Amino acid sequence: MDVRCVVKSDDRLGEGPCWSLREGRLYWFDIKGRRLAWYEPKTDARGGFDLPLRASAAAPRTRGGLLIATEKGLAVCDPDAGTLEIVQPIELPPGFRTNDGKIDLEGNFWWSTMDDDGGKRPGSVYRTTPGFETTQVLTGIHIPNTISVSHDGKRLFMADSKLQTIFAHQMADLSKLEMFAHTRGAPASPDGSAVDAHGYLWNAQWGGWRLVRYAPDGRIDQVIPMPVEQPTSCAFGGEDMTTLYVTSASDELSPDARARQPLAGDLFAIETGVKGLALPLFEG
Repeated sequence: MDVRCVVKSDDRLGEGPCWSLREGRLYWFDIKGRRLAWYEPKTDARGGFDLPLRASAAAPRTRGGLLIATEKGLAVCDPDAGTLEIVQPIELPPGFRTNDGKIDLEGNFWWSTMDDDGGKRPGSVYRTTPGFETTQVLTGIHIPNTISVSHDGKRLFMADSKLQTIFAHQMADLSKLEMFAHTRGAPASPDGSAVDAHGYLWNAQWGGWRLVRYAPDGRIDQVIPMPVEQPTSCAFGGEDMTTLYVTSASDELSPDARARQPLAGDLFAIETGVKGLALPLFEG
């Protein structure tokens, strides 16, 4: 598959891509750069604005704008006006920030927290309903990533990047889980993911120079080489929802490593030929 650089964003830690069908726009964050960015492939327009705090994941809202997970709690953002308002303050432990997040098929927003010092202390996963009831649903995960619901809504894929493992939880009882896939023994850790309409999980692998498409049973279906060492997450978008957008990071690379990958931190697009799983808007 052809991997194209579509935005030279030069993110320190690009993360949290999400597609707004109504706007025809991809949103993503530079967590460490404290910036929200967007790209409209139909017009090639792009933009963004600096944030007053670290933010990492978002879901488009029925009322317009985005619901965003930030280190100070959940916020409502109007990207075009450049405004952000905390609507549900949350006190995180010192040194913690938010990380991954995504909406499920029922319209709930799932988001995670982690210790910014490499996940030394375990983080947690929260679920926020459209009625803004927020509950801690999982804990003890050092670097919680992926947070993607299966195409039938029955499983929640959850990665602990520190363990190099992706787990599949039963949505009906999250305490019931099994190992879905792992990268142990390889210089790669599972990071953010996207699910396609056939139930396959596309996973960006930090340190691995690659994306991996996993079949619903966890076997490797396809490996897509990337021109950057640290792809971070992915989301389906485009007019027909067959384009996979991939964020990346330049943070933690040595000068020599950075010189070998001049596209590190940029946004990429891959024409997959398969449709992504359509996700609802957040109604809260």
